[in-house]
Amino acid sequence: MTTSQHDARTALIVVDMQNDFGHPDGSLFVEGGDTIVGAINDKIEEVAGDGGLVVLTQDWHPASTPHFIDDGGVWPTHCVAGTWGAELVDGLDPNHRASAVIRKGTNGEDGYSAFSMREPGGDVDIPTGLAGLLRERGVERVVVVGLATDVCVSATAQSAATEDFETFVVWDATRPVYTDADTHTRTIDELNDAGVIVIGSTS
Repeated sequence: MTTSQHDARTALIVVDMQNDFGHPDGSLFVEGGDTIVGAINDKIEEVAGDGGLVVLTQDWHPASTPHFIDDGGVWPTHCVAGTWGAELVDGLDPNHRASAVIRKGTNGEDGYSAFSMREPGGDVDIPTGLAGLLRERGVERVVVVGLATDVCVSATAQSAATEDFETFVVWDATRPVYTDADTHTRTIDELNDAGVIVIGSTS
């Protein structure tokens, strides 16, 4: 995708660039998550400069939720609403180009995709409202960056494709939780199978 392909029908979704994921002191720090802020800001400026929409997402959990290990879930406590860990990382979007924020897991749900959540152990999607927002703005093309490649970035991109948006992941503006070869291959295969176009080197 080149700059000329960005226009008012493009939305950039910046996934979960929060302290608990993107700062070395965060409770669930994604290795290298602090190194992609510049690349993401470049993409923000590129898309916004061409008239596109910029959306930021945040995990925004209650202090106690089945999403967390302490309450029977699988993840360490992270991104508790109103805490430092839930705040966006310093230096993100310095020119305030984003015009919307989508918060996930506000009532304790599992919130991997920016488009929908689920009650822990449940199988019913709870929309976040993002799909409707994008359609209201006339968006046809979605570009996804942020954290983490193999979790919320992948889930968001797959959901975007399912919602019939032409969807791209800028690989170099993401970082994974798990860096093993099997997870790497699985993530790429899942994106490809969903019809998501991966931009940049995945080697």
